[in-house]
Amino acid sequence: MNDLQIAKTITLKPITSIAEKFGVDPEHIDMYGKYKAKLPLQALNKQNANNSNLILVSAISPTPAGEGKTTISIGLSEGLNRLNKKTTVVLREPSLGPIFGIKGGATGGGYSQVLPMEDINLHFTGDFSAIEKAHNLLSALIDNNIQSKSNSLLIDPRTIGWKRVIDMNDRALRHIIVGLGGTTSGIPRETGFDITAASEIMAILCLAENLTDLKTRLGNIFIGYTFNKEPIYAKDLKAEGAMATLLKDAIKPNLVQTIEGNPAIIHGGPFANIAQGTNTVIGTLMGMSHSDYTVTEAGFGFDLGAEKFFDIKCQSAGLKPKAVVLTTTIRALKYHGGADLKSLTTPNLDALKKGLPNLEKHLENISKFKVSPVIAINKFTSDSDAEIQLIKDFADTKGVKVALADVWAQGGAGALELAQCVIDVVEAKTSNFTPLYSWESSVTDKIETIATEIYGAEHVDYTTKAKAHLKKIANLGLDHLPICIAKTQKSLSDNPKLLGRPKDFIITVREIEIAAGAGFLIPITGDIMRMPGLPAHPASENIDINDEGDITGLF
Repeated sequence: MNDLQIAKTITLKPITSIAEKFGVDPEHIDMYGKYKAKLPLQALNKQNANNSNLILVSAISPTPAGEGKTTISIGLSEGLNRLNKKTTVVLREPSLGPIFGIKGGATGGGYSQVLPMEDINLHFTGDFSAIEKAHNLLSALIDNNIQSKSNSLLIDPRTIGWKRVIDMNDRALRHIIVGLGGTTSGIPRETGFDITAASEIMAILCLAENLTDLKTRLGNIFIGYTFNKEPIYAKDLKAEGAMATLLKDAIKPNLVQTIEGNPAIIHGGPFANIAQGTNTVIGTLMGMSHSDYTVTEAGFGFDLGAEKFFDIKCQSAGLKPKAVVLTTTIRALKYHGGADLKSLTTPNLDALKKGLPNLEKHLENISKFKVSPVIAINKFTSDSDAEIQLIKDFADTKGVKVALADVWAQGGAGALELAQCVIDVVEAKTSNFTPLYSWESSVTDKIETIATEIYGAEHVDYTTKAKAHLKKIANLGLDHLPICIAKTQKSLSDNPKLLGRPKDFIITVREIEIAAGAGFLIPITGDIMRMPGLPAHPASENIDINDEGDITGLF
């Protein structure tokens, strides 16, 4: 059976009973039908959260299909609950772009899923829509102010960096011209669209700790300059109140359930290759407020989502993770060892050995943050016993705990060994989380620290455009902001063709975007796009619905 067919065999519990199990009075939740709900912000308790054990699930550098961090996260939470550790899994919301593109949904798989998977993957509770509307409201206000004769801030249209967003992979919208049609239709200017997951509003929602913080961050969004070269922010347009109002429900975490009937929080959805790649601070703290263990994930490999989770989210919210579960697949290691994508299901010990340096580098990166790792081998039916043993032997040489996780086929029962490894690491108290860099370091020092320490680069080059952006950042007094590098997920470098553990390479920063509201800077490397495109045969071709409302082809 596929994921959707498995999900349909499960009898869902009313969300009221899930809320009660989680520890929130069902009278206080906002229900979205029978099986989804919004949790009240008042249910967040920071004092309780300090007593919860936060576990981050990350991964080695992935294949194009991904290595199953979400599936492992859900399965691990089920396993911990089976071992009598009250556990909540906290995940990101799926974007429609990948769902209709190549990767499919983001609700786990097999018997390690969050439910109702169709609803979660398709619109859910409307958070992405609210973020999109808040973002595009600011876009409309900017163009309206440029057009205005009586209320103009004299914004120079040539300096506006704020684009529009849509939650779809649509490469045709990357570069557009708005304002055509005559004097009543606006001032013509060049702009474009980003995908909603890359919106600064998404980043802001994911880092805000309450409504007041949300409004402050929204007001701090940098828009551009006046003709007199004065900086303009969203608060100058008096936009933050209306934008926050559009986000009044989106700021509340979403409560759903796992296949085994345990609470799951799904909130926020930034990509990790073009944004910070982690769920909301509020969602994480909400889970920690009501759980002994809180399992969360960060997008793509450790070099992307996890680094940003540690250096941006953890520093911002004062979080101290107790362990990192590094999702590892035999197919990805063979891919990084030189095996062709079409041959990854064929046993190949030689390619597997050649791919181990990628795993080794990610383990080294985890140690830089002084957090203890656990390797989770996400089991696929094509994995041979010899290949599995090779990874276990490698882990033994590194002194790292390792567990085979068969969560797709067995759910929580397939994660008991992994869960026990995590408990052992937490109870040993071997982790002492330390960020990689200080926010007060110079912008170039922060970029080069990430590039050399985490990616393994020899050094960093800056284009003329990026150097100009460094001067602009200094003039705006934003040098103190942390760094959120936009980089390919396919390689530790900024070149997607350099697989495994590349060395002696140079990272090139093309430009640096300012996300003053979110509170970080975005150096853009390589050919990374903030608006992805669709493949030749998108996943949407296989998705359908019949007269009874039954959906097919959604994974």
